[in-house]
Amino acid sequence: MNVTPAPATVDTHCPYCALQCGMGLRAVSGSGPGEEQEPGAAGVPDGPGASRVPRVPGGRGGPGVEVVERPSFPVNRGALCGKGRTAAAVLDRRVRLTEPLVRREPGGELAPAGWDEALDRIAEALARTRAAHGPDAVGVFGGGGLTNEKAYGLGKFARVVLGTSQIDYNGRFCMSSAAAAHQRAFGLDRGLPFPLEDVARTGCVVLVGSNIAETMPPALRYLRELKENGGKLVVVDPRRTRTAELADLHLAPRPGTDLALALGMLHLVVAEGHLDEAFVAARTSGWPEARAAAMAHWPEQVERITGVPLPALREAVELFCGAPSGMVLTARGPEQQSKGTDTVGAWINLCLATGRAGRPLSGYGCLTGQGNGQGGREHGQKADQLPGYRKLADPAARAHVAGVWGVHPDSLPAPGRSAYELLDALGTDIRSLLVMGSNPVVSAPRAAHITERFAALDFLAVADVVLSETAAMADVVLPVTQWAEETGTTTNLEGRVVLRRKALDPPAGVRSDLEVLNGLASRLGGREKSFPADPEEVFEELRRASAGGPADYSGISYRRIAEEDGVFWPCPDERHPGTRRLFLERFATEDGRARFVPVTHRPAAEEPDADFPLYLTTGRVVSQYQSGAQTRRVAELNAAAPGPFVELHPHLAERLGVAEGDPVAVTSRRGRAVAPARVTRDIRADTVFMPFHWPGEGRANTLTNPALDPVSRMPEFKVCAVRVEAADAPPGG
Repeated sequence: MNVTPAPATVDTHCPYCALQCGMGLRAVSGSGPGEEQEPGAAGVPDGPGASRVPRVPGGRGGPGVEVVERPSFPVNRGALCGKGRTAAAVLDRRVRLTEPLVRREPGGELAPAGWDEALDRIAEALARTRAAHGPDAVGVFGGGGLTNEKAYGLGKFARVVLGTSQIDYNGRFCMSSAAAAHQRAFGLDRGLPFPLEDVARTGCVVLVGSNIAETMPPALRYLRELKENGGKLVVVDPRRTRTAELADLHLAPRPGTDLALALGMLHLVVAEGHLDEAFVAARTSGWPEARAAAMAHWPEQVERITGVPLPALREAVELFCGAPSGMVLTARGPEQQSKGTDTVGAWINLCLATGRAGRPLSGYGCLTGQGNGQGGREHGQKADQLPGYRKLADPAARAHVAGVWGVHPDSLPAPGRSAYELLDALGTDIRSLLVMGSNPVVSAPRAAHITERFAALDFLAVADVVLSETAAMADVVLPVTQWAEETGTTTNLEGRVVLRRKALDPPAGVRSDLEVLNGLASRLGGREKSFPADPEEVFEELRRASAGGPADYSGISYRRIAEEDGVFWPCPDERHPGTRRLFLERFATEDGRARFVPVTHRPAAEEPDADFPLYLTTGRVVSQYQSGAQTRRVAELNAAAPGPFVELHPHLAERLGVAEGDPVAVTSRRGRAVAPARVTRDIRADTVFMPFHWPGEGRANTLTNPALDPVSRMPEFKVCAVRVEAADAPPGG
């Protein structure tokens, strides 16, 4: 099927978060701003970590198109946040890459080059590294914004062409802890096991560590509708966010204590007679061990650990258990911890013990963050996975996928390093790196150290839309197409596979990531026929590779997606309707029962002490996205969120002698960041908050702790120990 865009308005999806909101792109007369600008190295920052980037005025439109609402798409029903409304602005050639750049001498400047020279340089460098040091000396780092087709192609390229095990992606930093907990408890990981529409119809939602009013604003309507329908909302967050303001009850625990909070609630469920004994007996296993672990966490002890008063803890249990149905939804708050898998597991245990799982309008779900964070890990760019969410270590999975790829199963490498461990090995075990659609220099924990690791590489190639801070360090930079310039699928947080349609041609000199993989494959062994550049051809192969796997896409086609507003996986054949709601009859375990996993609270990897007496937690703001590589180039978004800040309580500000807007320095064991103070009573007095969208001296991830969860390998972004002082004070003063 040839998907051809309509001449006037093309139905497509937002390029940002995992809602994948439906939108339209409408043709406008004339060319967009900047269309006559000279192509080339537009947007080159002043150096690695620089924050000054060109910005387009206004930002509502791009070259020849504007964003319009698409009310028929059921997820957002036409609503768009500021990022979605201005998404076409980054199509402007003034803020993006329009031809390859190469660094012809060590320490020299990036300069324009032709595609053959750029691809030849990459292929020669990767081949040289592989010959001198072995295939695992070559690394690949992907992104949660890549389409399913690109994620699939990148994983295949790493394992078949390069033969390396060293591939992972920035989605490891997103919801890997929730994914691991899903697998342990339910036997299957899909962010939400139900469509978003169910959230508005349940009896009570416990929202843990999510500020969806800022991270995915169009989804806030579901919480408002929940309350309009008589449902209750409990929000768990150390800050009183815009989302928390909607809550019937706001719990503000100390950062890093969500696990204790969930265990305390489960203790009260048992002690106060809310256990659903029939559900536990019929549909679960492992309850006695989980019960014993929870009962060891006395509510008074939990109050001391979390700082949440016992009456509020009891009220939360009464709201959750007193409703006819209920859901727990988690996000990065509890997940980005060195005990994130156990923390999510504790909230799942709460759902299972109360019968809030595997039933209509009830369950546990994770609010996936990145645009294709779900699909990105299902199809092979994660270190331990093959397409269809198969395990790379499973001989049957290897045999199936190898058969589709036309290679011997034994030729596929073993699982490799997780994302942070891969980045930490740059310049030592890993000598050359290919990055697609990620900006780790800003987004990785302990970012100054990771920047040093990038600088130690023998060779770095980056394929991206803009010259990010990571791309600015590269030896070769490849300009690639954006969402509006290509067709491809993504999978949203509900497990709904949607189709982004091409609306316009990219600038001359820009190629798709699939074309990049095709060109490199032809130079590294002549396998270009195995890496087609047509996205639908790639998707047809992905369907075969996923067939029979946990994330089975074999019944999904471009035509079906277009006709049905997306198709929910698993969908094993073309007659299958897709699976909107999981686990209603059985869980995806061998015996069909959900598994309780006994967990115990433990402190964060780094607790405050005399030298670093405060907690730091990080997050997002509504007008920027992830590392900011694209949104920082849109003037309208920068006007709303011009730079980093440090949110602190008035008591702390008074003690430090700082006022609103004064520069303050935040120091951890890993480095120092400086940003203006934002003084508010909406944060705990023992905690400061920084958004992580900016590079330079306000880079929040200079401070964050790379301590890893032992199961998911998720870094502990959400809590570390810091000290705060006026920026003009001497360090340590």
